[in-house]
Amino acid sequence: MATNSSIPTVTLNNGVEIPQLGFGVFQVPDEETTAAVASALEAGYRSIDTAAIYGNETGVGRALATSGIAREDLFVTTKLWNADQGYDATLRAFDDSLAKLGLDYVDMYLIHWPTPARDLYKDTWKAIEKLVSDGRVRTAGVSNFQPDHLKRLIDGAELVPAVNQVELHPGLQQNELRAVHAELGIATEAWSPLAQGAVLKDEAITTIAGRHGKSPAQVVLRWHLQLGNIVIPKSVTPERIRQNLDVFDFTLTDDEMTAIAGLDRDLRTGPHPDQLN
Repeated sequence: MATNSSIPTVTLNNGVEIPQLGFGVFQVPDEETTAAVASALEAGYRSIDTAAIYGNETGVGRALATSGIAREDLFVTTKLWNADQGYDATLRAFDDSLAKLGLDYVDMYLIHWPTPARDLYKDTWKAIEKLVSDGRVRTAGVSNFQPDHLKRLIDGAELVPAVNQVELHPGLQQNELRAVHAELGIATEAWSPLAQGAVLKDEAITTIAGRHGKSPAQVVLRWHLQLGNIVIPKSVTPERIRQNLDVFDFTLTDDEMTAIAGLDRDLRTGPHPDQLN
């Protein structure tokens, strides 16, 4: 069984290391979150990804508090919701998230969506820069930002986002965006890494899975890792939580990576970032 020491880390543009494979809690009810996060920590995960809008920061905090794991060995991410964008509102929302999590600082704070029609993400970023300088956020990042949003955010900013967390899976490979990330020194983190199951029956993936004696989900997670993506699969089933971590004992060949590259088809399971406000 993989332990946390077997999870590789990615060094971000501020020198902070993030585990490349983490545990997401999107759509997990608060009362179920504590057990799910406890299962993940027990399996060896050390990176936990939540958000204000998920309504389960309290459940995450309870699991962290009772885990017995030293705070410095954990990597905790949460996100600012759209309605709380703006300088003062961001600072207030961060205080609320931190209180629910029961922590003194978070490892990463992300602007959840650019919400371009609100036009507040630059002011919001200034607030997050302040939280970083105050030592309450170790790493500042964004989520669902398109290339134009990133370039506008960075113009005149003190910090370049360390991470952009976006929908990314074999059906939506985000090649253009990943190239922009590489150019700007931003790490790519994938949400919905399995397309909520939509790619797991693709013949290319099931064939590769059979060849390696792995599940289709394990093959897709391995594909992400070999591309260099940070990835945060979500599950509430202890067995699946463990399986998602068991992806470090095999390697996809170049031909297998190419076969998966051929599955890109603009398949979105979530909203388009230009349109969600």
